[in-house]
Amino acid sequence: MSKVWFVTGSSRGFGRRFVEAALSRGDRVAATARTITGLDDLVNKYGDAVLPLPLDVVDKAAVFEAVERAKEHFGRLDVIVNNAGYAQFGAVEELTERAVRDQFETNVFGAVWVIQAALPYLREQRSGHIIQMSSAAGLVALPLGGAYHASKWALEGLNEALAGEVAHFGVKVTIIEPGVFATRDGQRPDPLANGHPAENDPGYDDVRRLIGATAGKLPAGDPVTAAQALLKLVDSDHPPLRVLFGSGFYPMIQHAYAGRLKTWDDWQELSAEAHG
Repeated sequence: MSKVWFVTGSSRGFGRRFVEAALSRGDRVAATARTITGLDDLVNKYGDAVLPLPLDVVDKAAVFEAVERAKEHFGRLDVIVNNAGYAQFGAVEELTERAVRDQFETNVFGAVWVIQAALPYLREQRSGHIIQMSSAAGLVALPLGGAYHASKWALEGLNEALAGEVAHFGVKVTIIEPGVFATRDGQRPDPLANGHPAENDPGYDDVRRLIGATAGKLPAGDPVTAAQALLKLVDSDHPPLRVLFGSGFYPMIQHAYAGRLKTWDDWQELSAEAHG
């Protein structure tokens, strides 16, 4: 049976490829974006199977209205894809309060509003699948990404808790953690050039040079093949809570988690002392 999708951030990158993959196999999609003119070609090709909705996820009322419109238009909702987001870059000392708040308003609060708007319908159906786009940046942290990492780590905890809350309603939750993908019209994203950079403090120029020199070494994945992988996830009877997309970050994550376990083990004596 065909599925009904609600996808945020549909104008480009992963969101656009997810919408295309769903439509191409006969599913129906409510595709949201801040500017929907970029979805005109999909409307021309797929007609009523796609419902373009203008939406900025930081607007809570607009999120609830968009989800309600999608439900009324299609009659049900099956797959909710929280994809909208962006990356703020800069050393923690360089970040303005506004930059950090804006990062969380979009990446975290926007996701919360979509989940809260969709859940009543999914609970009533006793079915549904919430897909949260996180990142390998939600598992390990690198210099200059403090605000972005913080937002993705927040999403990891939020959705892990959510999964335990909604499982008995028949609602599934999957957190997707992509590595590096060519999401900018087939081009590899350059965090220092394409992200939202903070105003630079010269004291961190050496860090910027180091990150700039290493950023291009990991292989960039193809969002089109990622979209095909997503179709397999939403068709699975028992999807994972977490799944990595891409292979470049896996060794780094293995190393990071092994290091954490070793550190906790090395300091167990102090941990016991702290307990009293």
